[in-house]
Amino acid sequence: MRRFFRPGWLGLHLIAIVLIGVFMLAGWWQLARAQGGNLQSWAYVIEWPMFAIFVVAMWVRMVRDELRGETNADPGTVTPPNAAPSPRLDDIDDEEDEELVAYNRRLARLNDEASRP
Repeated sequence: MRRFFRPGWLGLHLIAIVLIGVFMLAGWWQLARAQGGNLQSWAYVIEWPMFAIFVVAMWVRMVRDELRGETNADPGTVTPPNAAPSPRLDDIDDEEDEELVAYNRRLARLNDEASRP
């Protein structure tokens, strides 16, 4: 749990708290406007809290992903049950085209992330 108190995570916690507060204040402000007769503001009364809920959902997902990384020594090597292992491009020795190597590694990482449950 100490990892969530490092500067990077503290910054993310602060950003999440600020965004949630701003979105809820904006929703409160739109509620006051809607009660004053502005019909368009009723849509914003619902929209701003939904943005706050989205921030909470993304924060929870980031924390869960970080904790999930703790249980698996190398998450890129874990495959779902009954699934064929994805090809690993980490061992490419083509030194002539470093940009292609970096691109293929990025694609492999994205493929591994997409195959996680």
